[in-house]
Amino acid sequence: MNNFFNSLHNNHNSLYKIFLFLITTVLIVYLFPKSGSFRYSFEKGKPWQSENLYAPFDFAIQKSDKEIDLEKQLISSESSVFFDLDTTVLSQVSSNHKRKFDETFFQTQKDTLNVKLYNKSLLILDELYKNGVLPYDYNFDSKKIVKILVNNTQVKSVRYDQLFPQSDLNKFIDSTLLSSKFKPYIPNIKSIFFDVIVPNISYNEKLTKSAIEDRVNLISLVRGRVEKGTLIISKGEVVKGDKLAVLKSLESEYESQVWTETNYTWVIAAYTILVALSLLMLLLFLRKYRHEIYLNNTKVTFIFFNIVLMVLLTTLVINFNPSYVYVVPLCILPLILKAFFDARLGLFAHVITVLLIGFIVSNNYEYMFLQIIAGIVTILTVSELYKRANLFISVGQISLIYILSYFSFYVIYEGNIDGLKWENFLLFVLCGLATLFVQPLIYAYEKLFGLVSDVSLLELTDTNSFLLKKLSDKAPGTFHHSLNVANLAESCANEIGANSLLVRVGALYHDIGKMHNPTYFTENQSTGINPHDELSPVESANIIIDHVINGIEIAKKYNLPDRVIDFIRTHHGTSTVRYFYNLQKELNLEFNSDDFKYKGPMPFSKETAILMMCDSVEAASKSLKDPTSTKINDFVDSIISSQIDIDQFLNSDITFKEIQSIKKVLKHKLANMYHLRIEYPD
Repeated sequence: MNNFFNSLHNNHNSLYKIFLFLITTVLIVYLFPKSGSFRYSFEKGKPWQSENLYAPFDFAIQKSDKEIDLEKQLISSESSVFFDLDTTVLSQVSSNHKRKFDETFFQTQKDTLNVKLYNKSLLILDELYKNGVLPYDYNFDSKKIVKILVNNTQVKSVRYDQLFPQSDLNKFIDSTLLSSKFKPYIPNIKSIFFDVIVPNISYNEKLTKSAIEDRVNLISLVRGRVEKGTLIISKGEVVKGDKLAVLKSLESEYESQVWTETNYTWVIAAYTILVALSLLMLLLFLRKYRHEIYLNNTKVTFIFFNIVLMVLLTTLVINFNPSYVYVVPLCILPLILKAFFDARLGLFAHVITVLLIGFIVSNNYEYMFLQIIAGIVTILTVSELYKRANLFISVGQISLIYILSYFSFYVIYEGNIDGLKWENFLLFVLCGLATLFVQPLIYAYEKLFGLVSDVSLLELTDTNSFLLKKLSDKAPGTFHHSLNVANLAESCANEIGANSLLVRVGALYHDIGKMHNPTYFTENQSTGINPHDELSPVESANIIIDHVINGIEIAKKYNLPDRVIDFIRTHHGTSTVRYFYNLQKELNLEFNSDDFKYKGPMPFSKETAILMMCDSVEAASKSLKDPTSTKINDFVDSIISSQIDIDQFLNSDITFKEIQSIKKVLKHKLANMYHLRIEYPD
């Protein structure tokens, strides 16, 4: 059992990567569309690019959503509406009418005129209630068929304009009596009718909708069949009209046949294999070409997280509206990876991500071409992301590449620009603007994953920062030495293509440990008193060696990034404190040579190797007497050769050619520092 746990402990890095690999694969497959994938790609209005397509099986031609909506609208317009009739209203209205009429006109006597007027009012009443009185106008079409129900039983059917809205009562009485001998009595008649008229029919909305739904449910979703072996479309033929409808029907039928319960496991397995292969390629790339990143689980997690995030964003946008797919700022991915790592890794991860998203988008070839080209342009053009102008230039370039590529594809498909959707250009501009979000995203990632970007490094170069001001106050000589080393190291890094900003920051902070005992270092001894005179060589060596440990502790206390702490840890490697070592040898006493060696580790990158060379050269250059070009050349060669002899650069992945270039820069810079002039004869 102990062996088992020991094995787990020894292989926990590998086990974590396997777990991360599996989780990422599952998440991406989960985000993929839950349907089979039609093997052909097509778009409305564009030529069919594949070979002649014949029906692989019998299938029905499905109606489009637009066709079905039109049928629903037609049913809704043609369907009858239902009204409920209250049979008790008329008798009550008649009774009230007689009473009101008697009160108004038969108070004294029933003369002939009043009797005729009463009969006329009865005719009006009959006309009003002939088909029914509405409470108000429902704004149905005048020809709309109305079915009148009594106790849910149809009693008659009329047109809607045959019903009488109560709001039309005034106009109806005027039109009936205005040209008759009863004109003087119109106000009295109106008063009677306004008091007694009550609606006797009401709209039955529930029954009307139910009847429409019943008819809608009977709508056929297909409008024909295609027999197996029938030619559907020929190569080069434009996809439109009936051809488009047939292709969409075939696609739907194909995907439904593929994505069945029987085939579900097989399709998921196929998706999983393809996603796993893509992610495996990325892991292999990291292991072979970015081994230091591969060994760091946090960085590997960060890369995989960003890939999943891009797939997730694209999936959400497609589910909302597939036409907005180009709004997703996919070029953020290579920008982020370049900011934290390097351009090559950023481009490789971008290509892998685009390949994965190709499973989601419909027009995958065009999409992948646009995104890969945009990613390449982003990687090649964006440098020094911390400069705001560079980011805005990159946004403009990304948008331009999208627009030009989309325009070219459209012209290739159509042969002209007629019907070009200019609004898509706005989507590309929005995608470019969304790329600006990379700056706050980089800041968030720094806090979440503990990574360091160029923006943070630039902030650390500020000599007015608290830690550097403290170094300047406590150890001014060391501070001046660090500035000189930073200038030398930056020039060397630029010469061989290393990260100049990183090495400058490392140089500025590499000796902060000397703040602990500043007077024990010669550059800070301004009084002529050397405290080492009171110590043994071993004690002095320990104080000198401890400035590395002290520097690491101070750096961690002030939350300096690990990438910067690496420079503090490695700038002396495993070299020997030569001066005190030689003093100890002169005493002719037995001693342990390890007491005079720095604890390491040795430099493990080009940047840390550059700092070691520049630090040693700058510090030792103070001892040069009457420097000449020859002396400086020999001096630089001697120091760096001695470092090579003790194998300080074995782990730093730096070539002899690059070391020679660094020597050249150092010689040139030292010559300028000492203001060497050509010696003219007297």
